[in-house]
Amino acid sequence: MPELPEVETTRTGIAPHLLGRRIERLAIRQPSLRWPIPRTLIRKLPGQSIAAIERRAKYLLVHTDAGSAVLHLGMSGSLRVLDQSAAPGKHDHYDWLLDSGKLLRFTDPRRFGCLLWQPPGTLHPLLSTLGPEPLSDEFNGDLLWHRSRGRKSSIKTFIMDQSIVVGVGNIYAAEALFAAGIHPSRAAGSVSRERYDSLADAIKRILGHAIRRGGTTLRDFISPDGVPGYFEQELFVYGRSGEPCRVCKRPIRVISLGQRSTFYCPQCQR
Repeated sequence: MPELPEVETTRTGIAPHLLGRRIERLAIRQPSLRWPIPRTLIRKLPGQSIAAIERRAKYLLVHTDAGSAVLHLGMSGSLRVLDQSAAPGKHDHYDWLLDSGKLLRFTDPRRFGCLLWQPPGTLHPLLSTLGPEPLSDEFNGDLLWHRSRGRKSSIKTFIMDQSIVVGVGNIYAAEALFAAGIHPSRAAGSVSRERYDSLADAIKRILGHAIRRGGTTLRDFISPDGVPGYFEQELFVYGRSGEPCRVCKRPIRVISLGQRSTFYCPQCQR
């Protein structure tokens, strides 16, 4: 599934082609993705000019005077800017045709992505319970420490909770916990304030670096310009079960936490 760096890479890739452009019409070939595309969006979005494109967690918000389109890539979705002459494929579910002669095309083989609508002055319910952005000043070790008190769930499950902090998915949670030297199954409430400081710093550093590297290409993700992300080449633990740790040379192990494969080093993480 595309995580925060992949979604941010998508935002920066499509923004230069969309900002200030007018949406002339929509070509919707699959009206039911994860949820049906709202008729309000279909009615109001054509004719609007795009004022801003924002990322919130793993969602993209495309702002116009009439309201905001809320997009999610799902597990296998991608957005590309193409010439309007580009013929759609089997999994190309909708196009936004722009006044520039280009189009924004959404491709999603698994159809878990979404295209929803947020009227002006409102907050879509999907966004209402989200925690702070991990790259913001609001997010730090103190916040994690205070919100973790009394929690018996694993530290990995805790930092992947979108009401605690947004956008820390499976890949980057594993990498951040390795960088902070914290075992992923340790109870969140047992982690000290000092170690939470290290973890928050690791999350910020790793996510920031992954964005600069264009995200992580695992199975489906390709950036809007067709270029794969390169952070996969720098992973320390994720997907490396049985391989030697890059620090201590002990074999990387994998367990299941929250029904997700969890990779860690038994020597470096305590």
